[in-house]
Amino acid sequence: MSTMIQTETLRFSYPGDEGGKPVHALRGVDLEIEKGTFVAVLGHNGSGKSTLAKTFNAVLLPVGGRVYVAGMDTLDENLLLAVRQRVGMVFQNPDNQIVANVVEEDVAFGPENLGVPSEEIRQRVDDALRSVGMYDFVRHAPHLLSGGQKQRIAIAGVLAMEPDCIVLDEATAMLDPMGRREVLSTVHRLNREKGVTVVLITHHMNEAEDADRVVVIDDGKVVLDGTPREVFTQVGHLRSMGLTVPDTVDLLNRLRQNGVDVPLDALSVEECADAIAAALGASGSGG
Repeated sequence: MSTMIQTETLRFSYPGDEGGKPVHALRGVDLEIEKGTFVAVLGHNGSGKSTLAKTFNAVLLPVGGRVYVAGMDTLDENLLLAVRQRVGMVFQNPDNQIVANVVEEDVAFGPENLGVPSEEIRQRVDDALRSVGMYDFVRHAPHLLSGGQKQRIAIAGVLAMEPDCIVLDEATAMLDPMGRREVLSTVHRLNREKGVTVVLITHHMNEAEDADRVVVIDDGKVVLDGTPREVFTQVGHLRSMGLTVPDTVDLLNRLRQNGVDVPLDALSVEECADAIAAALGASGSGG
């Protein structure tokens, strides 16, 4: 696999209040995200995960170290447009990304700014809306849609620019459970069927269960990096950083503390149920 995004000893600081000391948000992050993968980045509020996301398409530029997008240095001003064409951002509040009064006009906004010919824009808008399951709303007013629908329109607007990678910065935080499911289903399908690289920034543990890889950020540094099974079995470490674990892992951990011999890496509800049934069956036959 080729590398989509790479950071090398990445550092970023925000100015301090009234001339005070700068606030260090990223403290030497080394990370490599491969093309076509689905990576979830977790961390509590203030951990640096959203700052990291914004460096991936040069919304924020490093104060130290480097960020490379498909080999392009984000500090090179001449490459800024090319970087942002490769990596699209979807933010927390879809209302901040919706700029038009009609859905199709909103989705067309990005490619128009890139100078895409009109005929191709029409095709890109239709394809993007179909990809997120919103084609039937092509002539609707965005402000009349639900939160989940608005966020899917925001994703369509990014898709119409044909990026290789989509970064969702807490894009489900303001949505109800149904809206979250709609958005997650959409990005998983784009990753699976179109090979779009997805970086999901979230504090919802359950959203990371189906990722290829989970990266945990704490105090501006990468502290855990592995498959969901590898990361979520480290219950004590996660809780020491103020993070929870998926409901299934929490249940299995409680059972283990009460002497039931169950594995911690049964992430899905089905795996969890099977693990508990097997453990109880074994204890029953042993008794």
